Amino acid sequence: MPESSSSFLPLNVAVLTVSDTRTPEDDTSGNVIEEQLLRAGHRLGSRVICRDDRNAIRAQVEQWVRDEGVDVVITTGGTGLTQRDVTPEAVAPLVTKPIPGFGELFRFLSYQDIGTSTIQSRAEACVADGTLLFLLPGSTGACQLALEHIIVPQLDRRKKPCNLAELLPRIRYE
Repeated sequence: MPESSSSFLPLNVAVLTVSDTRTPEDDTSGNVIEEQLLRAGHRLGSRVICRDDRNAIRAQVEQWVRDEGVDVVITTGGTGLTQRDVTPEAVAPLVTKPIPGFGELFRFLSYQDIGTSTIQSRAEACVADGTLLFLLPGSTGACQLALEHIIVPQLDRRKKPCNLAELLPRIRYE
């Protein structure tokens, strides 16, 4: 992809791991997300582990969406098909604009790694009151794939022909 002469703009990102079992010591998916973001030059504003509870997930994401210092929220976990997987349902009331292309592209790329099992993923992205929100599976490999091939490039305003970082001011203030 061509790059423009725009300078890099670090964004403030919050990371939420949704899990009933992970701890700060074994949160490999959260670690991958944090490492990829920091390596790209972004700032980690906050990182939290939350149980698979619809109200708790929504409350945490909503707190970050209302925080003007948070540009992007990335969740990992709770996007599967079991009864405990409620992340998309938890954030649905906060969505002001869906970004369907993210989930489509994620599942296309994931298919190359895991085949038809990718249909079990409800990974998605959206805008929530001017904050970019990405809902990723709990799998460390899935987080690596999403960050490396979609999210990090889209959070770099030097990437052309267009990117989410470049649109963020217009998403927020127009």
